[in-house]
Amino acid sequence: MSCANEYTLQLRARGYRMTPQRLAILHVLHHEGRHLSPGEIYTQARRELPGLAEPTVYRTLEFLAENDLVRPTLNGNGRLAYEIARHEHHHLICRQCSAEMEVDHAALKPMYARLETESGYRLTDSHLTFFGICPECQE
Repeated sequence: MSCANEYTLQLRARGYRMTPQRLAILHVLHHEGRHLSPGEIYTQARRELPGLAEPTVYRTLEFLAENDLVRPTLNGNGRLAYEIARHEHHHLICRQCSAEMEVDHAALKPMYARLETESGYRLTDSHLTFFGICPECQE
């Protein structure tokens, strides 16, 4: 199944239709496979959809995040970035070389359970980024 079909089915299941703008943005994020800033998404999506306006990209990213198709996160410099919402995970980022590593959410489940118990909150969404020095930069 192509990425267009996959995301179209997910939107239809929520009662929405696939628009050219949504498709262009999802296509960019799906095939890039990494975090992109809204500006980077806009630049790449305009190649597919030349009439795309930058404010439309921001609105569409918010819509896609609300519908669990993309995940917003803050990157190493504190700026907003987006990625396709595939599986729940977090990140380790090296402060020196900016190398990135995914951390599976399962590794943090005990911490989440404790946080919910102690706070009374029911956590519905999170995306954590940890910063440190990678093994190669430690040498």
